[in-house]
Amino acid sequence: MKKLRLLLSCLCFLGMFASQAQGVAGSAEYIKDLTSNWTGDRFKDGRPKVSDALLKRMKKIQIEEAWGYLRGKGFHNQYEGGWEIIHEDSAMTGRVVTAQYMPQRPDYQQLVKIKGANESRDTIGGSNSWPIQQLVTGDVYVADGYGRIIDGTLIGSNLGNAIYANSKNGVIFDGGVRDVAGLLDIEGFNGWYRGADPSYLQEEMLTAINVPIRIGRATVLPGDVVLANRHGTIFIPSYLASELVLSSEIVGLRDLFGFQRLREKKYTAGQIDTRWTDEIKADFKNWLSSYPDSKLPMTRKELNDYMATRKDY
Repeated sequence: MKKLRLLLSCLCFLGMFASQAQGVAGSAEYIKDLTSNWTGDRFKDGRPKVSDALLKRMKKIQIEEAWGYLRGKGFHNQYEGGWEIIHEDSAMTGRVVTAQYMPQRPDYQQLVKIKGANESRDTIGGSNSWPIQQLVTGDVYVADGYGRIIDGTLIGSNLGNAIYANSKNGVIFDGGVRDVAGLLDIEGFNGWYRGADPSYLQEEMLTAINVPIRIGRATVLPGDVVLANRHGTIFIPSYLASELVLSSEIVGLRDLFGFQRLREKKYTAGQIDTRWTDEIKADFKNWLSSYPDSKLPMTRKELNDYMATRKDY
């Protein structure tokens, strides 16, 4: 009994210590735990440092291809649609910085301000500027604003300019924005959001930065890679990003081959749109071998290494 009481006392003490140590932002150690499958470089805050080159390649990937790849890996809750978009003709990719907002509660808000002050954050202005301080080039600010639009406008043109200055990218908000005309004038900035309203942010507070959040029907972790275009947004675990891009690029080449052979009337639509015969697989490999290196989305070595591991092509 004494041992049990001692154990409970120790657990309570550790719980109090953990509570006191918890800040507004998730610690680097916590983010490393969340993204433990990543084996590459990391930022100082612990997030995986997915390369700029890979992010650039990802912009050309179709949402459906990324969705299908993730479903095949068991990730069924990474897509969200139904957005308003500032520049719907542009795609955006980047490394996710998350933020969570909740309806305002005075005692909790006071604690957040204290924790923010301990992290040297600006406690005079609104806390909705705090996630912007976290951003570096290539980041995307992703916020759970629980779908609130009226009095739930997380940014206007001032904060939009600050976001672009830090990230050279944009935002994805399950919430509202204001001053869309001003946001439209920020060259290079883009945003996916639920709606626009002239109201200011009221009765809503930031509660956490770089923690797991929900965006509609998607679960998002700090350090995920996001692909956003006019067809929606999809959040990709960092450690799967490279293979997803390469796999999707191969699918794109397969489609080009199929379209060409259909135009040439070498195969029927039924033959191309089903499991390929050994004859078609061999034809595809020969077609790939003569495809110009300058037009490949990947290196020739990446292509050859990938094809060597596949039996379905």
